[in-house]
Amino acid sequence: QVQLVESGGGSVQAGESLRLSCKVSGIPYGIRTQNAWGWYRQPPGKQREMVALISRGGGTSYADPVKGRFTISADSAKNTIDLQMNNLEPEDTAVYYCSVRDGSWRAFWGQGTQVTVSS
Repeated sequence: QVQLVESGGGSVQAGESLRLSCKVSGIPYGIRTQNAWGWYRQPPGKQREMVALISRGGGTSYADPVKGRFTISADSAKNTIDLQMNNLEPEDTAVYYCSVRDGSWRAFWGQGTQVTVSS
C-alpha cells in the first residue's frame, strides 16, 4: 500500500523559511522508478496547483510564483521528498500535498500539511 506522509508545515511571518518533508513508502523499487514526484498546494478557496516536481529523467520544474524561492530535492535511498521554502509570502498560504505519479501516471497523495504565512 502506497503511503505518503508530509511533515514540516506551520505558521510563520513573511520572509521566513520552512522546510517540508514527505516520506514515501509502499512503492516497489522506490520513487526514482516512478514518472514524477513532488509538491502541490491548495490555497484557500482555490484549486490545487503544482508547486515543484522532479521527473524520472531528473528534470525539475517550478511554478512561476515560487521560482528562486523554493527548492525541491529527493533522497532515493530514504524515499523522501523535501521542499525548502525561503522568503515566504502571504500568498504561499495553502495546504501543501506531496504526490507521486507511478509508471501509469496514477497519482498518489499525502494527507497534506498546512502552511500559513502572515504579513
